[in-house]
Amino acid sequence: MRASSEFLATLVLVLVSVSSVAHGDPLVPALIIFGDSVVDVGNNNNLNTLIKSNFPPYGRDFVTHRPTGRFCNGKLATDFTAEYLGFTSYPPAYLSRDAIGNALLTGANFASAASGLYDSTANLYRAITLTQQLNYYREYQAKLVNMAGNDGASNIVSGAIHLLSAGSSDYIQNYYINPLVNRIYTPDQFSDILIRSYTTFIQNLYGLGARRIGVRTLPPTGCLPAAITLFGAGSNQCVARLNQDAIAFNNKLNSTSLSLQDRLPGLKLVVFDIYQPLLDMVTTPSDNGFFESRRACCGTGTLETSLLCNFRALGTCSNATSYVFWDGFHPSEAANQVLAGDLLAQGVPLIS
Repeated sequence: MRASSEFLATLVLVLVSVSSVAHGDPLVPALIIFGDSVVDVGNNNNLNTLIKSNFPPYGRDFVTHRPTGRFCNGKLATDFTAEYLGFTSYPPAYLSRDAIGNALLTGANFASAASGLYDSTANLYRAITLTQQLNYYREYQAKLVNMAGNDGASNIVSGAIHLLSAGSSDYIQNYYINPLVNRIYTPDQFSDILIRSYTTFIQNLYGLGARRIGVRTLPPTGCLPAAITLFGAGSNQCVARLNQDAIAFNNKLNSTSLSLQDRLPGLKLVVFDIYQPLLDMVTTPSDNGFFESRRACCGTGTLETSLLCNFRALGTCSNATSYVFWDGFHPSEAANQVLAGDLLAQGVPLIS
């Protein structure tokens, strides 16, 4: 199954853009990324926050075999996406020393671990709020104008794929553990708050010239190893109420996105379903080439993430390719590769 996802991704690229690949050009001019720890490539390294992953064993299977700030043993799904689109490098973390000069012409990554659609979530952990990520994007656009001129910058922005991954932290790292929120709002009311933030973000991004936008659904949050440990009441199964909240949110995300696309002329807005592909990996791991989907690779595999997943974490697995999850919250590189193949097939409208 894993091989078939890679084949599917390759086939989609061949069908969509034979000429671009033949000339060695990426399928789009740039890749712009916003969101949370699932897509953060090192912005949090430069923040005064405990939510970091710039130490071993993070990054042990990355191309450099060194930690970068990615919450993974290796590549993220967005790294594979960049490769599939024909880029020879990954969008640099905007707050890193790599985000200078020509490196910015092909994109940038504004994501911050522990950020969310709800700015209060990021503030709890001193992460970069989605509002501030958008401010950095405005700053980035000014740099593009300086390098490529007004017309060149406009063409890069309008042709670029903009990806958003947010929402999981709002629930797992805020709503479910924060009585100041969960005693005031029902899950349905909280999801409405998140959807309003999402709507504002898309409208603002559109106003800045973005026309190709992809947003990821919530995963089956109740199946994350840490979520089962924290909220499963001793069970070893996915937490049903968390998954139900994710499904309800995803339904609103889909309907809201359709409405936004109808209202905003020229907008291509694709909702990427990661809920079902990840649920399939969790419930039938062997069908997807995996051995373990309940425990993560790092440490005990039931809770560790960020500072708890470190080189002293006893029990960390030697071969992460058999594991769906690298730590208690985040997929392994192998799982990210499967997800990237699924997302590419779903994202054809953004590159056609």
